[in-house]
Amino acid sequence: MKIQLFLLPTILLFLSVSFHSTVSLIPSDAPALLAFKYKADLDNKLAFSANTSFRFCKWKGIQCSEKKVIRIVIESFSLRGTFPANTLSMLDQLRALSLQNNSLTGPIPDLSPLINLKVLFLDHNSFTGSIPASIFTLHRLKTLDLSYNNLTGSIPVAINGLNRLYYLRLDSNRINGSIPPLNQSTLHVFNISHNALSGPIPVTKTLSRFKTASFSDNKGLCGEIVHKECRPIQPFFSPSTAAATKITPPPSKTPAELGQNEELRQGSPLNRKENKSHKRSLLIIGVSTACLVLLCSVILLALASKKHRNSKKLGETKKFAFNPSVSGNAEAVIRIEEDNNELEEKVKRVQQGMQQVMGKSGSLVFCAGEVQVYTLEQLMRASAELLGRGTMGTTYKAVLDSRLIVCVKRLDGGRLAGTSQEEFEQHMESVGGLRHPNLVPFRAYFQARQERLLVYDYLPNGSLSSLIHGSKSSRAKPLHWTSCLKIAEDVTQGLSYIHQAWRLVHGNLKSSNVLLGSDFEACITDYCLSVLSIPSDDDNPDSVAYQAPEIRKLNHNQPQPLPPS
Repeated sequence: MKIQLFLLPTILLFLSVSFHSTVSLIPSDAPALLAFKYKADLDNKLAFSANTSFRFCKWKGIQCSEKKVIRIVIESFSLRGTFPANTLSMLDQLRALSLQNNSLTGPIPDLSPLINLKVLFLDHNSFTGSIPASIFTLHRLKTLDLSYNNLTGSIPVAINGLNRLYYLRLDSNRINGSIPPLNQSTLHVFNISHNALSGPIPVTKTLSRFKTASFSDNKGLCGEIVHKECRPIQPFFSPSTAAATKITPPPSKTPAELGQNEELRQGSPLNRKENKSHKRSLLIIGVSTACLVLLCSVILLALASKKHRNSKKLGETKKFAFNPSVSGNAEAVIRIEEDNNELEEKVKRVQQGMQQVMGKSGSLVFCAGEVQVYTLEQLMRASAELLGRGTMGTTYKAVLDSRLIVCVKRLDGGRLAGTSQEEFEQHMESVGGLRHPNLVPFRAYFQARQERLLVYDYLPNGSLSSLIHGSKSSRAKPLHWTSCLKIAEDVTQGLSYIHQAWRLVHGNLKSSNVLLGSDFEACITDYCLSVLSIPSDDDNPDSVAYQAPEIRKLNHNQPQPLPPS
């Protein structure tokens, strides 16, 4: 008994050290996720549990890097609850958050601690209240989607502080007030339709790029962009004012008074002179007013004529949009100076190839959740530049009349000869559902007979291949080891999303199919297309060794069985 009492302090010390060690091992991000589930998941749809908190990075919808949560994609879980404060906002390394297509209610909490957040999807819920000002302090934010909620209030002017914004959707809410003068040159996707906005739309370079569909169903909006004249400014003397200031006639006078006044007016020469000078003053004022009105009319006529000439020049510029030197594309102009004849011939081939699609049956099909911001005819009229040819087809850079830049891939008809239209459409619907920060967004597709086009976002920094090996317009650049690791991590995250979340395969991964975003983040393109192609005689036989076993096919529909382990 004495020995046990003697050992008691040691045992207590050991237990204390063990307890503190265990607490220090509890993942710091797990409590935030559990706290979010407690308030947002009233029906227990999420498989988050305190018993598995040490494996929280394996929870569905959670992605980590070095035991820190960097992406949360909890979509279409029918979550019925609120988005509690001080939960997900405590994940300081979070870069992408998507809670779209749930039934979350209440206000959007303060998100200002998420200083690394780049992507935010809260659309298709039932959030109420105003747009939180904390969102506009997230200066790395590129994608913001708050559409299809019950948000009220106005759009804060502080939204102009998000100078990297690429994608903004606030449509289908109850937002009122006026539209701020957005000036982000990076903004390519924009929709504020189906709200209660009012007032003139600011004519900025950014807002002028978008069609009326982006502003529709806002009855109070007016201006040049929506082709609706704003209400004229109320005149200085309004009818109500004029009625109020109308001079009342003097009271009637007796005949005696009237006769006395008449005698005074006729008998006084001074009064007659005053009457003449008064008439002269009125005449001068009338002539001056007429001259002023005439001068204003001449000025307005000159301004209208100048505007007409400018619009005519703009129309001529659009008419010749296929000429890169006219459209002001600096990169194309530099290439013209380097090899003018070669580029002119290339642009002609591009124009001919793009115009071959016109006249065929079919329509441009936008992926689920995408807003139709252009038509097939507008796409075909776009200024085109050949970017390169690959195993699956030819890729073009297309600049639309609205200045929206997209990437169009024209698939090789011979490669897809064994794929029916139904199979192609079904596969494209599956691929169109892929949304990940490390995948180049796939927006729309077109097919008619043997003609098939795919439309992606355009990333201006080129491919990893051109960065490493150089191109005609740029030299190779040495990459720092940390940059190599970052690119490898981004590619791995994108592939993991394709393989694990959607059970699809890329099938054609190479450096030319890894593009670099505005922050030089790696984004995979041409994903999930090889499964539609048939082998070609021109294929390099050595490339078979680099293919994943699940895409080595004996025929078009039967994958080759995996070798025994």
